[in-house]
Amino acid sequence: MTQNTARSAAHGQLIYGCMGLGGSWDSTPYTEKDVAQASEVIDAARGIGVELFDHADIYRTGKAEAVFGEVLAARPGLREEIRLQSKCGIRLGENGLNNYYDLSHASILERVEGILTRLHTDHLDTLLFHRPDPLLERHEAARAVQELLADGRIRALGVSNMSAAQMEHLQDALATPIVANQLEMSLGVRGWVDSGVTINHGQGAGNPFPHGTLEHCMSRGIELQAYGSLANGRYTGAVAEVDLDDAERETAALLRELAEDFGVAPESVLLGWLMKHPAGISPVIGTTNTSRIAACGDAIAVAGRMDRLQWYRLWIAARGEFIP
Repeated sequence: MTQNTARSAAHGQLIYGCMGLGGSWDSTPYTEKDVAQASEVIDAARGIGVELFDHADIYRTGKAEAVFGEVLAARPGLREEIRLQSKCGIRLGENGLNNYYDLSHASILERVEGILTRLHTDHLDTLLFHRPDPLLERHEAARAVQELLADGRIRALGVSNMSAAQMEHLQDALATPIVANQLEMSLGVRGWVDSGVTINHGQGAGNPFPHGTLEHCMSRGIELQAYGSLANGRYTGAVAEVDLDDAERETAALLRELAEDFGVAPESVLLGWLMKHPAGISPVIGTTNTSRIAACGDAIAVAGRMDRLQWYRLWIAARGEFIP
């Protein structure tokens, strides 16, 4: 297998998502084993050309950032070789609620301070607002962002799970451009691509993806980051074949066929399909299995080699029905 890990403007970049690091989701402290796992995963991701590592303040109740920060503290110089982004805006298990959203001025500043402390760094390359807050006062949030930019605690702002209209509403209050939007996008979760072709067709009924968001990001140069990009492994062997439906089995078989043709692992074909789209989608890889991380290393090369017919064959197979 020949890896091509150079970043391509046309085909986005590979991002490592750190949600799986740090041990349990409860209050159990992380261990040295969790720190060692984080170190191994960082090296595996860097081995396939990953520079950007994605966090959120709620991942493993902060422990994902904490173990990552332990690695950074133990390996001087590593911070300068990578880029870090994290998210704020979701509060878990506080004030008697399972969760709620808070993008108030005070909360943004408080959460960023906690993120930086856990990561043992003085700045984030990008801060993302994790989910839309119905009580968002956009000028208040913009004031927090400006303060964080002014003192260098963040270098850029992005969002996650926002529609085009929500981004425009927020952008109108900001003095800095929104640089990224992170959404669930994969061959398994196809609303993002289906929405563009099922307009005025019954197949579009019930599609939750906000139509026009893809085009909005493309026209404004906002990076689309795709979480869940490996579709939970159901096309690449992580889910038993007996538990797949007919469309998933057909798609898995086609992935294996194309992987053999390209001389790469199926994971690289799966991500290459995403990255082939002219939106320049950047997949977020969330697995902690280092072998599976390595299997993603040819995705950019596959995106460059995949032709229109191969792309459509995968999409239609995964849909389990013809496009309109």
